Amino acid sequence: MKTRAITGFFFVSIMLGSVLLGEKTFAVFFLILSMLCLDEFYRLVKKDVLRPQRITGALLGLSVFSSVLYQLMNGETRYLLLIVPIAVAVFIFELYRKTNNPFQNLAFTFTGVIFTVIPFCFYAGIGFIEGIYNFHYSLGFLILLWSSDTGAYLFGRSLGKNKLFKRHSPKKTWEGFFGGMIVSLLAAFILSTQFTGISYIHWAIISLIIVVGGTLGDLCESMLKRSFDVKDSGSLLPGHGGVLDRFDGLFIAAPLVYVYLVIFTT
Repeated sequence: MKTRAITGFFFVSIMLGSVLLGEKTFAVFFLILSMLCLDEFYRLVKKDVLRPQRITGALLGLSVFSSVLYQLMNGETRYLLLIVPIAVAVFIFELYRKTNNPFQNLAFTFTGVIFTVIPFCFYAGIGFIEGIYNFHYSLGFLILLWSSDTGAYLFGRSLGKNKLFKRHSPKKTWEGFFGGMIVSLLAAFILSTQFTGISYIHWAIISLIIVVGGTLGDLCESMLKRSFDVKDSGSLLPGHGGVLDRFDGLFIAAPLVYVYLVIFTT
């Protein structure tokens, strides 16, 4: 527990610093984090009969996230075209690999980018939702996500009896789910008094999206781990497992929150 607390403290401090210190620090940190998640995904799914392309997949993920960041920061979309030749190169490279399941390799190479990198692109988009970087939205997202996770853990541990989705995550309960919702809504109210760019109603709806999307992301990551019979996605964060374990709630929630903000607040 002590190791978990120390790791959590330092990692959260680094994350908060990356969000608060400006757009360049924000961009670099989450670029690195997305690449760590992608590599962890490839390590997790790699088996004797399944060999996703870690190097070309990483280049594809790097091109996707960096070109999206450049577009968000500079308003230029032409660098998005870099994604096309690198995506084609993934297919070409697989032609020359001596593997027994080439299309499964391709599928997991692209799935890794879709599952880990693209959600971080949407999260970056949340920070630039007004056209310029505003840490209120990116920080608010993290606070609501952490509040949901904390509430779910506390309520689930003390009151949890009814399983939410036993087949994929035996420890999750409906009591934890609604506990996370209560704590997240309370955090949304506090955020609305400090970050006044949008009203409490919007923050409350965003918190509900994060609770639902975060739970779905967690369940999907649990489904992934169970499919490959592993407990943790990695060991990079002592006491916490891997980076995928810590950010699974973002993978579905971030795209949904971005869509909501674009449609209803811009």
